[in-house]
Amino acid sequence: MMRSLPLLALALTLPALSACGGGDGGAGPRPAPVATATPTPSPTITGTSFDVTRCLNQQVALGTSVTNLIIPDTVKLDVTKPNGFPNGRQLNDPVIDITLAVLFLDLTKHPANLLASLPLDPPGNEETLRSTFPYLGVPNGNPPMPPANGTNFNFRTDPPSAYTSVDRMGMPAVATALISSSQKNPYNDSKPSDDTAGKFTSDIRSTLTGLTNSLADDFQRLSLNMCATPI
Repeated sequence: MMRSLPLLALALTLPALSACGGGDGGAGPRPAPVATATPTPSPTITGTSFDVTRCLNQQVALGTSVTNLIIPDTVKLDVTKPNGFPNGRQLNDPVIDITLAVLFLDLTKHPANLLASLPLDPPGNEETLRSTFPYLGVPNGNPPMPPANGTNFNFRTDPPSAYTSVDRMGMPAVATALISSSQKNPYNDSKPSDDTAGKFTSDIRSTLTGLTNSLADDFQRLSLNMCATPI
């Protein structure tokens, strides 16, 4: 993964994936811009390396740290609390934007939905989302379709019992942004229990440190306070 992308470019290049959840299945608008106090200017950055421990330890909800959110890589759901990311998720929850914010920003100075509220994307989905699987909107226009009698495909016919796992996307930003290129295949083949055992913790910390070091000047230029501390 390139580590010199500006902050906003990073947020835009990550796939806006959203796991299946509740929601109303409609083409609801993205979160409205949030009125926040003028941020305190970030202190002048004197070093080129940062410690991300504070980022991983900061609280995203009562009793839930960023580390709890991303390790293990699963969808977390507490039925006693309001639904919506990070407690489960609804179809229109800006999962990637919120995850990036809690990984990089000081949550005592900025709200977790700060990046999601930036006016960078369309106001909503063009087509109404389905209320049943696969929950996607219908295609725009009339896309070309292949012949119904095509014979150039060799579809797998393995029984369901042959499949032991699927791509891990409980927290989409983890596999895409926090796992290094050399570890992506092993990560995808592993289980949440491996996460809990710490198999990828050092890789996640190393990747987050590299991204933070690369993006520090961009955060400062945007007057955004980072959760990481200079070394």
